[in-house]
Amino acid sequence: MAVLNIRKAERAGARLVVGIAGISGSGKTYSALQLAWGLAGGDASKVGFIDTENRRGSLYSDILKRRDGSVDQFLIGDLDAPFSPQRYIDAIMQFQHAGVEVLVIDSVTHEWEGTGGCQDIASPPGTNLKVPRWNDAKAEHKRFMNVMLQCDMHIIVCIRAREKVKVEKRDGKTEFIPQGVMPVQEQNFMFEMTASLMMWDGGKSRDVMKCPADLVPVFGAPGEIHQGYLSAKQGLAMREWVRGGVALDPKVEHARNTLRTTAEQGMAALTAAWKVLPADIRKALGGSCPDEIKASAEAFDKARTQAQPGGENLADLNEQVLGNTAQAAE
Repeated sequence: MAVLNIRKAERAGARLVVGIAGISGSGKTYSALQLAWGLAGGDASKVGFIDTENRRGSLYSDILKRRDGSVDQFLIGDLDAPFSPQRYIDAIMQFQHAGVEVLVIDSVTHEWEGTGGCQDIASPPGTNLKVPRWNDAKAEHKRFMNVMLQCDMHIIVCIRAREKVKVEKRDGKTEFIPQGVMPVQEQNFMFEMTASLMMWDGGKSRDVMKCPADLVPVFGAPGEIHQGYLSAKQGLAMREWVRGGVALDPKVEHARNTLRTTAEQGMAALTAAWKVLPADIRKALGGSCPDEIKASAEAFDKARTQAQPGGENLADLNEQVLGNTAQAAE
């Protein structure tokens, strides 16, 4: 079974993930919503907002205004503690099922250091582990990242930032070395994004950390400070860039991306998702579930099986079961 779908490279169907970091009051939320509005083509009903900030996102309910002055309302959902990666995943999938095209998450910092987040998974409150369970925490975080990168929506994430200090021992003395203002998330998080920015001065300026060459006219060149607010105009420019490739059927692409995110649940879930697709969508996808998506589901099943006690002894049996299930996805 093919692991890859090898084809000529095209921009069509791409999904953007943009990271906006900053200290409190730096303009993260406002900028994210403006970009999302433009990226959704000026239709706020296609914009979703996951609020982890105790309903602070609702304070921005009237900032998206049409030319006639009327408010274009976006969709919002409050995510309360515990802020585990799985609850973020569930929230993302809920908005995907609702048909949202652009999702703002404010903020993803809670997934890393909030109650029930990765730091709590590694060192649960009330415990005194000699060796923190960082393997478990990072595995959960990777699942969260995978869903963000593979889902059927453009995603704009807000990340809290604060002054960080590195503690080092030198000549028997403890020294505190300032690291500057840094995003509060996993250390590689910002570089997983399509583009990542650090906002300053209430959104008046930004430090571009990462940006593909084609989006430099939108955000500015990496490694430089750029002036000016981000607005729906820049979001619309991103939309036009993505749509600059070959036009794709949005219903077919939604189905394909839904299958991709379902694959993490294994072959049984993937087969069920394939069966409920309309006949015309299945036909447009080639008449059977794409091989690379089935291969992904099988790999997830195999990894879970081998992670269980005695899992290696059950591998052959599960391989037979997976083979039969894979045929059901034809």
